[in-house]
Amino acid sequence: KSRKTADPAADSSPKLGAGKHQDEATSKKELCVKAAKEHSIPKDFNKVLENKVMETVLDLSYVKLSVLEMTCSGDADSEGIISKSVSSHSDLIPGVYEGGLKIWECTFDLMDYFSEAEIEFTNKTVLDLGCGAGLLGIVALRGKADRVHFQDYNSTVIDEITLPNVVANCINEGRRMGSGKDRKASKPPSERARKAEGSPDVLSRCRFFSGEWSQVSQLLLSSNQPFSKYDIILTSETIYNPDYYSALHDTLAQLLDKNGCVYLASKVHYFGVGGGIYLFEKFIEKRNVFRTSMVKTIDQGLQRCIMEIAFKDSC
Repeated sequence: KSRKTADPAADSSPKLGAGKHQDEATSKKELCVKAAKEHSIPKDFNKVLENKVMETVLDLSYVKLSVLEMTCSGDADSEGIISKSVSSHSDLIPGVYEGGLKIWECTFDLMDYFSEAEIEFTNKTVLDLGCGAGLLGIVALRGKADRVHFQDYNSTVIDEITLPNVVANCINEGRRMGSGKDRKASKPPSERARKAEGSPDVLSRCRFFSGEWSQVSQLLLSSNQPFSKYDIILTSETIYNPDYYSALHDTLAQLLDKNGCVYLASKVHYFGVGGGIYLFEKFIEKRNVFRTSMVKTIDQGLQRCIMEIAFKDSC
């Protein structure tokens, strides 16, 4: 299976904006805590797919970024992240845009692992943390998860990419809602999003959130709505910046069920940004809350890993 089947995944490491030093970026991040917000699901799903051009990889549809960059402006890009990302040629603008417009390489590693390890999503409560395109959560939905929540730092990503992708993959009639096994790594030509038809039942199992991790945790835990912790948390390429490790660790500790499991996919090292899988593993060891296991290593190109995380006192 070629990892180059999806153009967004072609770059192996995030690029900071030209001329930006990491210490500047870090200080900006520390001064900016992005408030959490839950995004409502429109009743008219066709509005969600309006003007969207979709591409397909591994049997999953996703919004074509190059078209979105040309068409998304004004209220649709209220954060200005699309224009800023394009103008600065940057995959990351810490504290402003955290990479959710792209589909990163390790997403496909984790999807492959679901099939290889026969990960069971049936009746599970799942969180796609740092979801971006939301492909991991969509695979969980196809695997009959009871509830799937999607979180990304940027509200524009949720509204313009994640939600349209969920609708395109899970609402249209004829769309397969199987486990995601036996996928073909084919990439048909881009196409206009189909008319959304069929039962909205799948969307009733979803919730969508934007904002910084600690703020989203606070929103969920203090909400008047019933909230049960997650059986499975999925996250890919979210440990590129060591300055975020504390917030990520605390979020996992607060939101994971006592017998739940985290599947984290990452590169061994993120050049120019500083993070990596072994650095995060050491951070977890020092906190002494979780146990970890490296369940898969991928040696093609820049080495990548999948880590399984669970509470030390879990069954």
